[in-house]
Amino acid sequence: MRRLVDRNPPAEEEEIDLTPMLDVVFIMLIFFIVTATFVKENGLDVNSPDKNNTPQDADKKSIVVQISSRDRITLRGRDIDFRAVRANIERLHAENPEAPVVVQPHPESTTETMIHVMDSARQAGVYNVSIAAS
Repeated sequence: MRRLVDRNPPAEEEEIDLTPMLDVVFIMLIFFIVTATFVKENGLDVNSPDKNNTPQDADKKSIVVQISSRDRITLRGRDIDFRAVRANIERLHAENPEAPVVVQPHPESTTETMIHVMDSARQAGVYNVSIAAS
């Protein structure tokens, strides 16, 4: 019987050098970080009323529009039709031109109604519109 003899004795084990691959990976990482665009989130600028004013003074000085949980709009204690918000704000603004509009939305009301009230105030010529937490 003949034995197979390995004529080449086992040399040292060859290792793969990972340094060039790591260099490439880090260069790619730096490239993607530098070229990435970061999206800036846009938000609403909210003007909150001063906390020093008492509620009686705020009601006399400002036009308070309340929005209920079922999107019913109330102005000075009476319900207002969705389409008549601008006319009512114009009337109250004509009586007191310095009065800001304060919108008090219920947490369960829709954003659409709040935006409609704010837009109506802007269309009525009132640019000092605030949102009050209820």
